Amino acid sequence: MTSTSARIVKAVVPVAGLGTRFLPATKATPKEMLPVVDKPAIQYVVEEAVASGISDILMVTGRNKRPLEDHFDRNYELEAELLRKGDTDRLARVCAPTELADIHYVRQGDPRGLGHAVLCAAPHVGSEPFAVLLGDDLIDPRDPLLSRMIEVREEHGGSVVALMEVDPSQIHLYGCAVVRHDRSGDTVRVTDLVEKPAPGTAPSNYAVIGRYVLDPAVFEVLRRTEPGRGGEIQLTDALRELAHTNEGGPVHGVVFSGRRYDTGDRSDYLKATVRIAWEREDLGPEFRSWLREFMAADVLAPAR
Repeated sequence: MTSTSARIVKAVVPVAGLGTRFLPATKATPKEMLPVVDKPAIQYVVEEAVASGISDILMVTGRNKRPLEDHFDRNYELEAELLRKGDTDRLARVCAPTELADIHYVRQGDPRGLGHAVLCAAPHVGSEPFAVLLGDDLIDPRDPLLSRMIEVREEHGGSVVALMEVDPSQIHLYGCAVVRHDRSGDTVRVTDLVEKPAPGTAPSNYAVIGRYVLDPAVFEVLRRTEPGRGGEIQLTDALRELAHTNEGGPVHGVVFSGRRYDTGDRSDYLKATVRIAWEREDLGPEFRSWLREFMAADVLAPAR
């Protein structure tokens, strides 16, 4: 078992998915690069990791992901043009992604599931505990989740998953956790996990969402994990074994009740864009005024 005092400075962000729910927009543009107001979704995820004290990020990419790498790289021609024009505000926004963290990339050759994507990170992570952030989940910075999960890992060791209570009718869309409430507050002990249980068979309504803090013992478990649901190597199956065997320490869950936006779903993506724009200091006042007028005039007006 690794030391609970090991500081977590590395994160893995799997971004090899095809984004089929957003076709045709994602035919030539990575889904992670779709803008949420004026920043691509992936930048919010990286900013969250950095705010939690992480300085080293490995993105597990796939084909057609070059724009993502370019976003976090320098664009000297654009920077020079903005500097020439004296447009310091836009220049700062262009440079910000390049200065967030030390970002690395590795290619996931075959789309063999989230577990396989995490396993691709083993050479980079080594024997250190690390975080995993899924790019579809945006967590509002006012409701810190990852930093809380890191605290739980530092206190208890092992691995930590993020959980949300969802309506029982929706639990089949998620990994599902069986928990034991043997701790106070927002922390529970995870005793079992099921990947996307069939409707009506879920053992709880605790859904696993896209944040993990993992002990490096997960790599050895993933190496021997057989393909599961969908013919893919599921991270949930590896975490289930860790929960059963205590290999690398226990598995805990942090129950999150804050603001979360699922940008992998078209409807939730639109909601996220509206909510974030609504609360922006620079855009919010004008946008809120327009949206109220739109609702009153075009939606709530009686039919002619």
